Amino acid sequence: MHEYILKTLLQKSIIDDDTADRIGHFEVKKPFSLHWELKSMLYFGVLLLNLGLGVLIYENIDSIGHIALIFAIGAVSLGCFGYAYRHRAPFSAGEVESTTPYFDYILLLGCLTFLIMEGYWQYQYNIFGERYGLVTFIPMVLFFGLAYYFDNRGVLALGITALAAWVGITVTPLELLKANDFNSETIVLTGVGLAALLIAVPFISERFQFKKHFSLTYLNFGVHLIMVSCLAGMIALGKEILYFPLLCIAIAFFLWYARKRESFYFLIVALIYAYTGVTFLILHHSNNWSFEGYLFYFVASCGGIIALLLNYKKFFKP
Repeated sequence: MHEYILKTLLQKSIIDDDTADRIGHFEVKKPFSLHWELKSMLYFGVLLLNLGLGVLIYENIDSIGHIALIFAIGAVSLGCFGYAYRHRAPFSAGEVESTTPYFDYILLLGCLTFLIMEGYWQYQYNIFGERYGLVTFIPMVLFFGLAYYFDNRGVLALGITALAAWVGITVTPLELLKANDFNSETIVLTGVGLAALLIAVPFISERFQFKKHFSLTYLNFGVHLIMVSCLAGMIALGKEILYFPLLCIAIAFFLWYARKRESFYFLIVALIYAYTGVTFLILHHSNNWSFEGYLFYFVASCGGIIALLLNYKKFFKP
């Protein structure tokens, strides 16, 4: 890529041959950044450590004892939170840099081990009884508080997940939970409402200049939740008249947001869900199509999507 740029600059006489040679030499010899690779390995290591704790509990439950395991897991979680508190940076409404290279991973480890400990309590001693909402409400409050206090988007994602679980459990009758029956319009409407809340939070944060960098995390959950909820209403509940217009509104909103922020990610997401919704409607109401008709539709529609993505930069132009 840099060779093409240098060639273009030379052709336009913006730089001379000597400058182009020095830039080319620098591009070839410059160090290669492993920042994201190392971060991914550290996050993966945290997940593997929690997986290892789960296997350890499962294989040694009889020999170690419940109290000892709970104490050990709690000690790990408390130690992680203590480390985070000791090495925390001063609170700020803006983005805060981690004070140590391992700060985010240790805080995330503390949150995950807390979930293991809470799940262990519930499974072994049933301390919450059938109040399943309380099981998710406690980590939800904890994770949101830690996410904002320590400025951590990974913990924020855990908090949003716990929020979705708590809301879903709260609005779902216990009989449906036990029967694993989730084809309920209440659940779908709750998903739409929760998604609307998650989408609204970033704009409120930006309005008041408070943790604006959390916006992408909220929107990432919100976009998938509202799209999946609308598709569930169309496919599982068969209420296309209600949920297809909602899907169109959501798609239009995120296409607008993608154009405004020049976000290729939200453009892709909006197009995928738009294609899914329209394709479902076409296939659901086209029982008389031949095989060639279906084949032509998929080839033509996929070709159109690919052509649009290849020219996505025109979409971002004001």
